[in-house]
Amino acid sequence: MRMHNMRTKATVMTALVATATLVLSGCGGSGEASAPSSVAGGGNMVIGALLPLTGTLAYLAPPESAAIKLAVSDINKAGGVLGKDVAEVEADTSDGEHADQNTSAAQSVLAKHPSVVIGPAASGVVKNVYKSVVAEKIPVISMASTSMTLSGLDPYFFRTVAPDAVQGAVMGDLIAQDGVKKLAIACFNDEYGTGMRDIILQRLKDAGVDVVYGEKDAFDPAETNYASIATAIKDSGADAALIISYDQATPLIKALASAGVDTHKLYLVDGNTVDYSKTYDAGLLKGSKGTIPGAHVDDAFKKELKGTGVDITDTTYAAETYDAVILAALAAEQGGNVSGETIAKNLSSVSGADGGEKCESFKACKALIKDKKKIQYSGKTGIGPFNKNNDPSSANIGIFEYDGDNVNVFQSMQSGDVPSE
Repeated sequence: MRMHNMRTKATVMTALVATATLVLSGCGGSGEASAPSSVAGGGNMVIGALLPLTGTLAYLAPPESAAIKLAVSDINKAGGVLGKDVAEVEADTSDGEHADQNTSAAQSVLAKHPSVVIGPAASGVVKNVYKSVVAEKIPVISMASTSMTLSGLDPYFFRTVAPDAVQGAVMGDLIAQDGVKKLAIACFNDEYGTGMRDIILQRLKDAGVDVVYGEKDAFDPAETNYASIATAIKDSGADAALIISYDQATPLIKALASAGVDTHKLYLVDGNTVDYSKTYDAGLLKGSKGTIPGAHVDDAFKKELKGTGVDITDTTYAAETYDAVILAALAAEQGGNVSGETIAKNLSSVSGADGGEKCESFKACKALIKDKKKIQYSGKTGIGPFNKNNDPSSANIGIFEYDGDNVNVFQSMQSGDVPSE
């Protein structure tokens, strides 16, 4: 998931719905935009977006939606792709617990004949929909799915966020370096959750940290009563607790506090390292820490995102989303065609896998392509070229610590290479 100054709960969606390009249906349906004239015109590049507008990852949708709109605007201001404006369509996947909605969202976007699909955000949702997309020879570029099992998933599957190997290693080292001897783990039974846990467990084992609860157990993502889990963690005698989840952490932390667990010694991952300042009493999480993969977003980029009209309060995965759109557009520009097949064939090249001159914007990279030069788009994330698994070749992991207002404040950054084996 992605580094930022502050993140908020996943439940605030009203403003997003008001500004999104979709007419959203109810909880079980998917949103869909009327086909823009440029979609039907032929020859225009269409960006399809599968976003979690509802569900446990809904907090990711505003910055991702804003980033897509900003990227499309920047591309069109620079003359579009192959001289034509780029269009965008979005649909709501919800989360991995809504498989029917995952599928209907994908079909909704595919009906608009996209050149590329940006998303989904969740690893489980990727597993549910990618086959239907790549079967049409349309590349999928996920900006937030981090499961290790997705590496090398398909020649048409790419991602601009690093797999959990790097974040898991950083988290394991952080827990060990903090002197934790006995750790409890509350992990949800999800592709992302158990995969992250296994990576962290190996790191903890190497460091001599004893996991006294949760080494094998995982709770249902749809769980609503966390009292028994909290009691078990309290009774385990753990020095600290690690929570691997999405917004399930919100009621779980409350249950931990009620059970008498020290909430100043919690460790959170990117799925739940959010701003809890309006959720709990001040100071409840002071001293607890979390990790989030991704580049640091500067104030200028934040201002541009807010200028899209989408109501955003953080920038989680905005840079990864923005770069996914730009890379796809550059791949089409270099390949001379907006077909999905052409984009897939050129994505690695424009990311710098073949070397080339570095450039940081669509406009600058497009000019180099016009001059018949190889390029390396470095963009907002600085993730390096795609490796042979179509993952980023490098990753940055931000470490955060909660202050007295339960706001996660950036502390430090660690970098690492992404394994390609």
